[in-house]
Amino acid sequence: MSVEDELKGYTPDTKSWFSIGVFDGVHLGHRHLIKNLLEQSQKSGAISGVITFKQHPRQVISAGTPITYLTNLDERVRLLKELGVDVVIALTFTPELAQFSARDFIGLLQKRLRLHGLVVGPDFALGKGREGDVVTLQRLAGDMGFQLLVVPHLTQGNEAVSSTAVRKALSTGAMESVTRMLGRPYTLTGPVVSGKGQGRVLGFPTANIQVNHNATIPADGVYVTRAHISNKSYPSVTNIGQCPTFGGCERTVEVFLLDYSGDLYNQTLTIDVLERIRAEKRFDSPQELQKQINQDVEKARKIFIG
Repeated sequence: MSVEDELKGYTPDTKSWFSIGVFDGVHLGHRHLIKNLLEQSQKSGAISGVITFKQHPRQVISAGTPITYLTNLDERVRLLKELGVDVVIALTFTPELAQFSARDFIGLLQKRLRLHGLVVGPDFALGKGREGDVVTLQRLAGDMGFQLLVVPHLTQGNEAVSSTAVRKALSTGAMESVTRMLGRPYTLTGPVVSGKGQGRVLGFPTANIQVNHNATIPADGVYVTRAHISNKSYPSVTNIGQCPTFGGCERTVEVFLLDYSGDLYNQTLTIDVLERIRAEKRFDSPQELQKQINQDVEKARKIFIG
C-alpha cells in the first residue's frame, strides 16, 4: 500500500495541525510538543493530529541497524490519544516514503489531511536525506501556505528530555531519572514462560517474563518493581541479568511478587521498574545468593511502606 493510500482513510472534514515523528516513549519532551500542538489547533478551529511510524525510519534507511524501543506501537498510539490528540496515524515507513522530498510530503499532507499547520522541535527534519530541516520548512511554509511552529526542547537541568537521554539512563539503571523524563514509571511486559526453576529452589519462585526482543531493557541488576496482573498490582522484586551464580544463562527478566500465590504461567505480566537496588553479581554459593535475596526483598518492602 502506498503512502497516499494509507492516508486516504484519514481525510478530515476540516483543516488540521499535525506533528510528525517516532514519538518513542511519549516522554515529557513529546508531551510538551503535543501541548503546543493542541493549543494551536484549538486557536485555529482545526483538528489535531500526530503522524508516527510503524517502524523506526533508520530500519529502512540503514537496513540492519539494531533498534530497540521504549514503547511498542500500540502503547505509543494509546499514550498519544490519552493526551487528547484527535487523530493518530501510524504510517508504514517504506523505501518509497524515504525518497519523498520535503516539499512533496508536505504537499501530500495538504492534499490528504488538509494540513494547515505543523508543530516540530528545533532538530526536526523530514524528506530524503533529512533535507526538510527547520530552515527549509520555514521557507516551504511561506511558499506552500501552511503555518510552522518550532517548539524549543524541554530541558531538565542542563539536558534536553529525549528518547536518547531516556535510553542512556536505562543503560545505567538510573530509574529515578527515567521516571522523571517519562513522567511515569518505565514498564516491561510479556507472557510468563517457564524458567529453570532456580528461584523456587531458593525459596523465591519467580515469574520469567518473555519481553519483546525490540524492547529496551534496563541495565542488569536487581530492581524494586510493581507487578500488574489481572487488574491487580503487587509489590515485587525483579532481577535482570544472566544468572552468574549458576554458570550464566541468556538474559532474563525474573519477577518475584512479594504477596502473591498462584500459577502465573502463560499470563501476561507488566512491571513498573521503579528503583535499582544493586548490580547483578556472582555469589560463591546458592546459599549466599539466597541470603542476599532476603535482604533485597526486605529493602523492597521498606521502600513500598515508605
